[in-house]
Amino acid sequence: MLQIEHLGIAVADLAAANALFARLSGAPAYKVETVESEGVSTSFFKVGPNKLELLEATRPDSPIAKFIDKRGEGIHHVAFEVADIRAEMARLKAEGFTLLSEEPKRGADNKLVCFVHPKGTNGVLVELCQEIR
Repeated sequence: MLQIEHLGIAVADLAAANALFARLSGAPAYKVETVESEGVSTSFFKVGPNKLELLEATRPDSPIAKFIDKRGEGIHHVAFEVADIRAEMARLKAEGFTLLSEEPKRGADNKLVCFVHPKGTNGVLVELCQEIR
């Protein structure tokens, strides 16, 4: 793992959260996009060298909708940048971690992504991210 890539925050209302985080950070979101396959709309904020991703469900069966129903709004995941997502997935699997998919998926912000089950990471959902070249 190279560095923390971003923190993901589940929100019920992306427009309201964008306004709040723009006021908080002093700058508007630099990117807004929808990932249809995951049923989510996202926005990204840059704070110094760090990024925040806000996530709003676009359908009631999406992982974000289920998260908010169960836990409410708040930190959803910690994402780590990796150089080779498939190699990192194999390494983590060999270490006994449970991955939520066998292959990386296309995620937001031009990334390949894979999630590590929170049962093996002290309740924290971990995302692996690799820039799509």
